[in-house]
Amino acid sequence: MKLFKICKKGVIYINSSFNNTISTLTDTLGNTISWFSSGALGYKGSKKSTSLASQIISEKIAHSALNHNIKIIDIYIKGIGIGRETTLRIINNCGLFIRSITDITPISHNGCRKKKQRRV
Repeated sequence: MKLFKICKKGVIYINSSFNNTISTLTDTLGNTISWFSSGALGYKGSKKSTSLASQIISEKIAHSALNHNIKIIDIYIKGIGIGRETTLRIINNCGLFIRSITDITPISHNGCRKKKQRRV
């Protein structure tokens, strides 16, 4: 248990949409340490939304966390893209201790107001 008291804690935000996957590593105060996106890694077009791109992003963000001596992380996932599960699996396999996983995807409760009925 002493190991976890020495290590820093961090937060990883994952935004996975149909077009791109963006991961941000922050400290517990919210200051950005590093971020990666599939467009920044060189993928263009429809390849940005693939699970391979999100896999490479999660490897980079995990290595960045380990380089900054961050071993305990909380994960916040937002979006409905393909890269959600892949990102979690890779981060877990890189040796980081995941303390919590929270889904912060916005959900519309009632949607927009309907059009009024057409009178003929």
